[in-house]
Amino acid sequence: MQQMGLNEIRSRFSKFFESKDHYVRESYSLVPHNDKSLLLISAGMAPLKNYFSGVEVPPNKRMSTCQKCIRTGDIENVGKTARHATFFEMLGNFSFGDYFKRESIKWGWEFVTEHLNIPEDKIWVTVYEEDDDSYDLWAKEMGFPEERLVRLGKDDNFWEIGIGPCGPCSEIHFDRGPEYGCDNPDCKPGCDCDRYLEFWNHVFTQFNRDEDGNYTPLENKNIDTGMGLERIACIMQGVNTIFDVDTIKHILNAVEKMAGVEYGTNDKIDTSVRIITDHIRAVSFLVADGVLPSNEGRGYVLRRLLRRAARHGKLLGIKENFLYKLVDEVINVSGEAYPELVEKEAYIKKVIRIEEEKFNETIEQGMEILASYVADLKKNGETTLSGPNAFRLYDTFGFPIDLTKEILEEENLSIDEDSFNEEMNKQRERARSARGNMDGESWKEDPLSKLDSSVTSEFNGYNDLESSGIVKAIVKDNEIVESATIGEKVVIVLDNTTFYPEGGGQAGDCGLLVNKNEDIIIEVIDTKKGANNTIKHICEVKSGMINTFEKVNTIVNKEVRMASARNHSATHILHTVLKEVLGDHVNQAGSLVTPDRLRFDVTHFEAITKDELKLIEEKVNDAILASLEINCENMSINSAKEKGAMALFGEKYGDDVRVVSMGDFSIELCGGTHLTNTSQIGMFKILSEGGVASGVRRIEAITGRSVYNYLNERENLISNVCSNLKIKEDSLVQRVSSLLEENKNLGKELHEVKTKMSLQSIESVLDSKEDINGVNVVCAKFEGMDMNTLKEVADKLRDKLESGVLVLGNVADDKLSFVVTATKCAIDKGIHCGNIVKEVASIAGGKGGGRPNMAQAGAPEVDKIDIALNHAKEVVKSQVK
Repeated sequence: MQQMGLNEIRSRFSKFFESKDHYVRESYSLVPHNDKSLLLISAGMAPLKNYFSGVEVPPNKRMSTCQKCIRTGDIENVGKTARHATFFEMLGNFSFGDYFKRESIKWGWEFVTEHLNIPEDKIWVTVYEEDDDSYDLWAKEMGFPEERLVRLGKDDNFWEIGIGPCGPCSEIHFDRGPEYGCDNPDCKPGCDCDRYLEFWNHVFTQFNRDEDGNYTPLENKNIDTGMGLERIACIMQGVNTIFDVDTIKHILNAVEKMAGVEYGTNDKIDTSVRIITDHIRAVSFLVADGVLPSNEGRGYVLRRLLRRAARHGKLLGIKENFLYKLVDEVINVSGEAYPELVEKEAYIKKVIRIEEEKFNETIEQGMEILASYVADLKKNGETTLSGPNAFRLYDTFGFPIDLTKEILEEENLSIDEDSFNEEMNKQRERARSARGNMDGESWKEDPLSKLDSSVTSEFNGYNDLESSGIVKAIVKDNEIVESATIGEKVVIVLDNTTFYPEGGGQAGDCGLLVNKNEDIIIEVIDTKKGANNTIKHICEVKSGMINTFEKVNTIVNKEVRMASARNHSATHILHTVLKEVLGDHVNQAGSLVTPDRLRFDVTHFEAITKDELKLIEEKVNDAILASLEINCENMSINSAKEKGAMALFGEKYGDDVRVVSMGDFSIELCGGTHLTNTSQIGMFKILSEGGVASGVRRIEAITGRSVYNYLNERENLISNVCSNLKIKEDSLVQRVSSLLEENKNLGKELHEVKTKMSLQSIESVLDSKEDINGVNVVCAKFEGMDMNTLKEVADKLRDKLESGVLVLGNVADDKLSFVVTATKCAIDKGIHCGNIVKEVASIAGGKGGGRPNMAQAGAPEVDKIDIALNHAKEVVKSQVK
């Protein structure tokens, strides 16, 4: 059988289906677009769900992709076996109501036997046991030998994910030979042994499953196939694992060289090498697609992969940061197929390097915490670390659980894994609850999908705000109806409309639908996209009765549209300016454009400084005042790229795109509504800047009349302040400065008074000292002190005590504070203030820590102060040597 490289297989697949009139599209981003049901793209068909469900119209009824995928369900197994991987590529061809089983099976056979040249006698095929059509196509039309054609049940050969589209499938298998088989003389696909390797699944989506479990034939049947690129590369290269495939082995060899180890000589070394090899592929692609490390969502997946790989680098003896250097190897083997890796090389390396540096800091802290846990266990004669403590190391310090287990085993200790898993499950449940039941929601049927496919809406409102359209459908209470009357809230679909549907971050239009005689008036509250390329007008009937097939005039609220257009055009200018001021690594990570304001999220590692914000605001207003002409034109995606148009991260683009240009200043792909000249924006004002996620900053701003209103409000505010202070505006800054200084001096005086009052009771406090195993212990409570005063009192008491430990509690503003301090001789006897305050605060639901000689903490449960202070004596007793 012909040896064939992974990149060559991908190329042959794409060219083959291009010859079959498929639109061969580059891979979608790993970050799902407008799909809250998915954390990351994990299958070739995942980005195409809206095409399958009819919510969106595909650029072509025949498509083919090689899709980047990430699967995170069993990260802990990746590396431990040579079968698992987090990152992989999925080849697929798709039909949306075009060809069906015959072509799918025929072309599958043709590609496998004529283009991959796999020997026919090595191929086996499975079909669903009730799918006679597929069986006959293989056996009768293709002449495939029936002794290698196997019927299997629903678990093996029927695809469904709850409610929604589903159907039988046919899988193509490769016979690896009897040496991989079992003793069963009837061994064939479906057996649990390793002989038969499934490599291409053809799903025939022909049914819709409802909530009652009923299967209804779909009017438009679809094809969804998937072939794992790494898996077919294993077959074509005659190797047993994906880590032996040419491109992946290239990266693995680089890991070997960097670590100075030899793969295949030691199980532990092999595991670490595989983990690093797999994870560096995954993180490189994730970062290229805009994911940044964080403690939640896809950012947490990235962080987990990075830290797991970094930790295994340490196990291999690699001391310095190394992962970012391996990005070069990923680019060497995948950069041609995925140019985003090349374009963002510096950015990818920077993100990985920074996260690696953070982990080095975190793991040091984790080691210190774990060392204290080990010491406590030994002191108490215990052998098992509690689940919550293990989880704290994992969750707070990013400490891998397997590293915790390994260190504990060296000390003949273990982890309460059941308790740890309980904590993990609680975390997963919290995440699951936050996501909600989205798997089913993503396939929930839009009533408009039941309409004939000829019922569509055409948007013609870029240049006109008023036109007319025919009512094609009315939806009330999620059901299609024929009419609606006054007071009813409905969704109306027109064949033509000037109302812009919400999309690309821009809010939908509002306005009126009015018939010719003006006796039917319908208020359009919002506008959204519907199934089958329809536009949904969210309405309330204000007068008359509206029926399907009636003609109405569409009247968009001009003031609201213009306000949205000002904000939308401003975001384009802002995007360009942000790249100028902050750097090319800045990319749009989300936006919201409403008539009132704009919100713009960008990828950036740190807070944007006041000086940078001032410069950004100035440059945006310069572009506005430059009166740049805004042109919107349609062209091919290739022409747009040649023109230098900026494509927004996560957006889907077809062959033809709309390009919005603002002079030579900004060129972006955009389907939203815009002005005709930047001067129409009027003015731009930033209201706020802040972080919304790790590595993502958010700017909120206003334009046009909103800026005018904002300035008036500020002017009135200043006027009122000056009036209350009985000064003129030019004296305001000086007067406020003097008031602040006066307030500061009064605060100092108050602090001194409180300290003097507290120190008056020192003698009585020291009289309460107790001798515990030769250490003087003073526990006392106060009220109304701030933390600085409490610490000052503690210092003075410690000096008077000369030898011992003080535990002070204070209640102020419904909050409880603790300060623990100790003399040197007490510390020499085993006292550690940080550990004392941690346990004392926990009694009152608080947290804290510190050094052996001084520590502090806060706690919410003020009624527990007496219990906590009494407990301090027990803690001291346990510490004294």
